[in-house]
Amino acid sequence: MPTNTLPPPSIFHMLEKNVGKELLVILDRSYGFEGTLVALTHNPPGIWLSNSEAVVFRATIANPIPQIAGREERSEIFINLNSVQRIEVLHKSHK
Repeated sequence: MPTNTLPPPSIFHMLEKNVGKELLVILDRSYGFEGTLVALTHNPPGIWLSNSEAVVFRATIANPIPQIAGREERSEIFINLNSVQRIEVLHKSHK
């Protein structure tokens, strides 16, 4: 009896589930972008963020976990997935 196994989901499948959600995209240890995921492209591999902000991370010896130290407003931005280190989905808390 043959087993039909599905291939594991690609990064595009995982990102498609998060269209319309807020993301934090980290490009390196001190720089990234935060915004709403609005579109994906396959060639070149990338994502489009709207209502985005460039964020700067800082870590100190006393607090080695990087924290957002600065923000600069951007509008629409394309980010090539080849330059991304990490993508986080932001869940807004209801107060």
